[in-house]
Amino acid sequence: MLLGVLSPAAADWLFRSEVIGEPLRERFSVCFDHSCRTIVTRAFSSPEWRRIAAALQPPAPDAAAERAAIARTLALMEQIIGVKTGTSGDRGGNLAGFGRQGQMDCIDESYNTTTYLKLLQQDGLLNFHKVMERSTRFGLFAGMPHTTAVIRDVARRQDYAVDSWFFANGEPPVILELDVWKTGWRPGDDRHE
Repeated sequence: MLLGVLSPAAADWLFRSEVIGEPLRERFSVCFDHSCRTIVTRAFSSPEWRRIAAALQPPAPDAAAERAAIARTLALMEQIIGVKTGTSGDRGGNLAGFGRQGQMDCIDESYNTTTYLKLLQQDGLLNFHKVMERSTRFGLFAGMPHTTAVIRDVARRQDYAVDSWFFANGEPPVILELDVWKTGWRPGDDRHE
């Protein structure tokens, strides 16, 4: 795969002019079909956004509880968008659905998750975290290059991977310390918090 030889910064060449740089809940880009081969513009309706915001209410009492609420909320956002884009059949990983229309790789997943997180942040729904740039892991011990969305626990100054690639559309992503994720963490690894 071409992405295997690209640096994280170089992978951004995939984001063409049709990608909305500053997403709004009324207009944002969704990527799919492996490395943003397909890019569409979608929106959350007012009733959909009320459901999304309600998933983060009442506000979490601490950062750990907020991360759990973020995971559930991102799953809901994926479910809503999956119906609108034909990606509701997306399977976890690359091999299970490779070549299927609507399938997402880690570039698609990390871009979309970062967009959804930005929308939550814009609406003031994140109290303990802020959205960071995506991160890519490389190396002999981490396996193939893999990219994830990232949030930072503001008080602890700790970054967390928000990785939805491992799971099918609409399942909560894993959220774990970025340093642990960078070691090559996969579901079932006992290093998860």
